[in-house]
Amino acid sequence: MAEKTQKIGIFDSGLGGTTVLKEMIKSLPNEDYIYYGDNGNFPYGSGKTKNELQKLTERILDFFVKNNCKLVIVACNTASTAAIDYLREKFSLPIIGIVEAGVKIASKTTKNKNIAVISTKFTAESHGYKNKAKMLDSELNVKEIACIEFAQMIESGWDTFDNRKELLNKYLSEIPKNTDTLVLGCTHYPLIRKDIEKNIKIKVVDPAVEIVERATQTLTTLNLLNDKKEKGKVIFFVTGETYHFKPTAEKFLGKEIEIYRIPK
Repeated sequence: MAEKTQKIGIFDSGLGGTTVLKEMIKSLPNEDYIYYGDNGNFPYGSGKTKNELQKLTERILDFFVKNNCKLVIVACNTASTAAIDYLREKFSLPIIGIVEAGVKIASKTTKNKNIAVISTKFTAESHGYKNKAKMLDSELNVKEIACIEFAQMIESGWDTFDNRKELLNKYLSEIPKNTDTLVLGCTHYPLIRKDIEKNIKIKVVDPAVEIVERATQTLTTLNLLNDKKEKGKVIFFVTGETYHFKPTAEKFLGKEIEIYRIPK
């Protein structure tokens, strides 16, 4: 049986999920977190099959179970698209998916039911957002745009790429003119949100905000909110390099992190 003092597990294919972690820490600072960055198997969004993604994420869930987690957040849109239902069938602990959260926040924000989603190739081609949107509100019109290079560029250091503005213009120009809401459909993208917002005049939404709400509701319902007074601890595990991951995560989160490399 789960206990209040158990940890919250958050995972992504790399750095992107730190955008979700940051929002979680802001709202639930007394919780303990494990962040699993599967950067040894990065990228998830191109070159991997649905089956491969399910197996990779199953391993991560096993890791969270062994490390005493009470709730898991799939902070990767590609993994959420490919494996959320599969993982919920395999594991009994509550699992929150970011695609569902993204659709929910977009539906709350849009005034005319026309939304666009920028994401990885896998998420766009699998129609992760379009399918979830149909289930929530059949009147939602969803334009899915695959920004193939973005996650890799952000993971490697966005500002080092001279063609970043050109690529931003290329992909953002695909947004239909009647769209009033843009979903950041990859957790890496909030890291370049300012650059995105400079290029468009519509509302930009980050699913991380909705994730926090869902996590809080779930933990409250299950009576699993940690009620200790002191701030919680965050431990990072990565399956790839730490030399770039560590300083980038520290800069974004505004604090030093405890990080360990594990086999991929």
